[in-house]
Parts: sequence; structure tokens; C-alpha cells
Amino acid sequence: MDRPAPVITRPPDRALAYDPDAVADSLHRRAARVLEGNWTGTSTVPSRGLYPHQWSWDSAFIAIGLRHLSPLRAQTELETLLAAQWGDGRVPHIVFSPSVPLDAYFPSPDFWRSSTAGRAAGAPRTVQTSGIVQPPVHALAAWLVHRADPGLSRARGFLSTVYPRLAAWHRYLLHRRDLGGGGLASVVHPWEQGMDNSPCWDAPLARVAPAPARSFRRADLDHGSPEDRPTDLDYGRYVRLAADYRDRGYDDARSSPSDPTGPHAFAVEDPAFNALLIASEHALAAIAHELGATGTARHARAERLTEVLIERLWDPARGMFLCRDVVGGGLIPERGVSGLVPLLLPTLPRETAATLVRTLCGPHFGLGGLTRLVPSYDLRGEAFDPHRYWRGPAWFNTGWLLERGLRLHGERGRADALRRAVLHTADASGFAEYVDPYTGESCGTTDFGWTAALALDLLHDQPAWDKGAAMAFKGGDVR
Repeated sequence: MDRPAPVITRPPDRALAYDPDAVADSLHRRAARVLEGNWTGTSTVPSRGLYPHQWSWDSAFIAIGLRHLSPLRAQTELETLLAAQWGDGRVPHIVFSPSVPLDAYFPSPDFWRSSTAGRAAGAPRTVQTSGIVQPPVHALAAWLVHRADPGLSRARGFLSTVYPRLAAWHRYLLHRRDLGGGGLASVVHPWEQGMDNSPCWDAPLARVAPAPARSFRRADLDHGSPEDRPTDLDYGRYVRLAADYRDRGYDDARSSPSDPTGPHAFAVEDPAFNALLIASEHALAAIAHELGATGTARHARAERLTEVLIERLWDPARGMFLCRDVVGGGLIPERGVSGLVPLLLPTLPRETAATLVRTLCGPHFGLGGLTRLVPSYDLRGEAFDPHRYWRGPAWFNTGWLLERGLRLHGERGRADALRRAVLHTADASGFAEYVDPYTGESCGTTDFGWTAALALDLLHDQPAWDKGAAMAFKGGDVR
């Protein structure tokens, strides 16, 4: 895993494929222009101003949309990310561009010190990265990208190149990150789960002493309103956790300076993170089948992990999955959108799926009634804020995941309504990073990469998903 990525001879990239029947002002063209504007030549930044590097799960979602414009670019997106994989198998959450000034984003490469602090874990020497991870959407993205143009994928050896890296990524999560001992992967930083500022993290984070405010400068406030972003107190805790992890060489077994009794001050089993791992394990089975293996063991592992997810994180009283605090013990009694994402899983028991749908459409999330899009947090929760980062606003990637899950479990009418709402709101908001779930008002930055990409996917792939998603999990054709 510490060997350089193989050199791949790529055919010349053709221009992005615009629908010749689409009018110049169409949603398709506007979304395509966002992705074209954020393309760097080898990957796509989430946002030119606020997020000027390559982000891990952003790139997976972006590749899913790019496959409708240029399958070659979609393949390149994932190859670029996986080329920065560490020797222990982790896929870092940021791959830094050397052309971007250090003060354009914090934490910057000189904070993470990946090539030195991460040397024992096999951090690459030729590129700077962060040392934490993000949700493992990548195998699912790779499979969907392959199916967009199987001929090109086979000619380039796309799947044979990415498969061993994806397999190593899953091994890392399933073995080194099983910190609770129950079979699920744990996140060791809120940024790893992707829903950075969720109220679900408030109790576990309260144990963490924040880094002094004078020890860092928040570049995010140069691009976003402080009322929409995490507080300085929370940001100080994020910095403390990341610095402690760095200072012990990104080792998941060694003690933390701020918590010498255990390996991590913060460790949480999150339902969305693990659901995406399970979905990607199904997709990895499909990839193995395409490459000539059976994939049976991977399907069996995914089904077993689904059972473990229910066993450890399902709360029947709340009708959804909850996060488990590995350090403090017990489920965290907060309703976040993360607890609805397992609806994406194909072997979820029928009654469990039906209960999730009722919760999604009930008073705590309001889909189809109170809200335009699914809020990131409980509408009735004390910490709900319709504008503050992950504490209530609706995000387009979770909307996409839930639309796919509704469609997979036969909720066609609700899936169609959510699809229309996502497409309309993405376009009307200028492809916003996130929006007020009631009004659709734009929050954060605009021209956001995954918003444009997932709008494209919903625009073009909706009719195929009912059968296609299930077939993708079983190794079939998704087109």
C-alpha cells in the first residue's frame, strides 16, 4: 500500500457531455458549469473559496455526478484521491494542493504534518494530506462510475486499479477502527463523520479541553457568516482532537495526551458512517464479481454488518438509529439525520425500513409536510438551528442518500417528491452548500461541488434506480 500508484495512460479527455436537447439555461448546464469551474485538471474542489483542496467524501459524491458528463473525469477523480492513500489503508479526508497558499484553509498542511507525523502509518511522501478520514462512499461511487461507461473502464483497468486500494480502506476501518469491539467502525473526530457540527457530538465533545483560541486562525470565517458556522469553542475542541491524534503519530492504539487512559478522547459509532461502509461493501462485492471473483464473502459481511448495526445502534423507542459513545458508553439520545441514512441498505428488515420512513415523515424531520428538504437535526431538538452548520440545515448529499433509500425500499411516491424538491432547491439556491430546511434559503457557500453533482445524478438516473440500485448491490447492471 505504500507503493506509488501505477502510471495510467489516459485517453484525451473529451469535453463535458452536454445534452444536445437541453436548453442553454437548463439545470443540467448550470450544474455542469459548477463542476467545470471547480475542476483542477485531476480532481474537483468542493468550492473555490471555502474548500480549495480535494475532500474525500466530496470527491466520491462528485464522481457520481461527473459520470453523467465525463466518465473519464469521474474515474480520474477517484484515482487521484486513492493515490494519496496511506500505507495502513486509510483514505485521508483532505488531499492538499501545493498551489494553494497555506493561509487559505485551516487546518493547513503544516498543521497535519502528514509526511512526518504519519510516517509510521504509511503516509505518502510526495503529497500532503490530513490524518483523519471521512465516510467510505468510495466503492459505491467506483461501481456507479464503472457502469457509466464499462468499455472505457475496462480499457483503462479502472476497477483493477482501485479495487485493492478500496479493499485496504475497508480493512482499515473494520479492523483498526473497531474501537468499541462490536464490529462497527468508530470515528475519532467529528470531521471524520462529515456532519461536523451535529448536536450528536455535544456530549462526547464536552470531555475535550479546547485548544486556546489564539493558537489557530479560522479561515472558514473569511467565506461564511459566523452565525452559520461552528462556534469558536467547538472549533477549539476540533483542533485539540486533531492535534492530539497527530502528536501520537495518527496511531489508533496509542493513548491520547488529553486522555491517557484510552486511545481516544472522542470515539463514536455513527450509523451513517457505518451504513455507507456497508453499502460500499456490497458495491465492492459487485466490483469483485466484475473482476472475476464471486463477491459472496463481501455480501455476507455486509449482511452481517447490517445485523450488527441494528443490534448496536437501533433505538425502537425513537424509531431510528442513534450514535454510540464508545468512550462514555451508551447511545447518544439525539436525533440526527445520520440515524436515517441506513435506509440506503438493501437487507434492512422491512419493518425497520418502514419505521425509518415514518420517522423521516414525522414531526422530528417533517419530510413531505413541515420541511422542503430533510433537516440535519431534530426539528424539535433544543439545539435545532435552521442555519447553523449541521445543527438543522438541509444538505444535498443526505437528501440524495435518503431519496435513494426511499426508492430502494419501494417508496416511489415519496422518493419522487424528494427528488423534485432537491432538484428545485439546488437550482434555486445557486447550488448552495446547505439550505434552511423550511424555506430553502441558501447558507454557506454557493457553486458547491456535490450539490451540483448529485443534482445531475438525480436528473439523469432516477428512472433506473428502483431495480438498478438493488442490482448494483448484487453485482448486476445499474443502467
